[in-house]
Amino acid sequence: MNNRNMITAGVALAVLSAGASAWAAGNMANNEVRVGAYIVMYDAKADDLTGPYVPPGVNVDVKNVTTPYFAYLRRLSPHFVAQLAAGVPPKTETVGKGPATLGSVPFNGQVVSTAKWFSPSILVNYVFRDEDAALRPYLGAGVNYTRFYDLKSTAAGDAANGGPTAIKLSSSTGPVFTAGLRWHIKDNWSAYASYDVAKVNSDYVGDTAGVIRKTHIKFNPSTLVLSVGYAF
Repeated sequence: MNNRNMITAGVALAVLSAGASAWAAGNMANNEVRVGAYIVMYDAKADDLTGPYVPPGVNVDVKNVTTPYFAYLRRLSPHFVAQLAAGVPPKTETVGKGPATLGSVPFNGQVVSTAKWFSPSILVNYVFRDEDAALRPYLGAGVNYTRFYDLKSTAAGDAANGGPTAIKLSSSTGPVFTAGLRWHIKDNWSAYASYDVAKVNSDYVGDTAGVIRKTHIKFNPSTLVLSVGYAF
């Protein structure tokens, strides 16, 4: 386990341990599970691709994606909640950006690679207003860890690179922030809407029969989360 992974695991364990030892006053539920949808929107910024036979201006972009959302929350106090959130790892498509063609091969707008990512976040949220209020806004901050896997170059990507290409993306650890609103529906049920932003940066390496091309990508994901929660 590298240092970043150790830091992330340590933060997660510390927050969850604090939540497990906290007891709520009165008869308020201490635990909650949420399910819903992650709508992930990227504002990706990448350095131009560098390496042999790469003309100026070759870049990439990332398509938006939607995936199921799951979260576990632990009530720490009337106004503080610990949250562990993750989505079903989605397949994300990377598209070429820049020249219309590389040589005679179409590039701009073509899906050149795909990847899946596992991206859990641990946060502590401050919830406004009293616990019996029907509407409660909240703000939160924490740490996100993103690991990319199942990376594949498409036929269009292989053609642009000049042959079958193996792809690597480094893992990322960075801050995540959330702003949301809870609406208490009835009894133990509530509905939620939140907007999250996270820092996810990665180094890209493409290997085409020993020809190496590289870039650094700032994914800049923002996420709209719509979910339903059950407290117990």
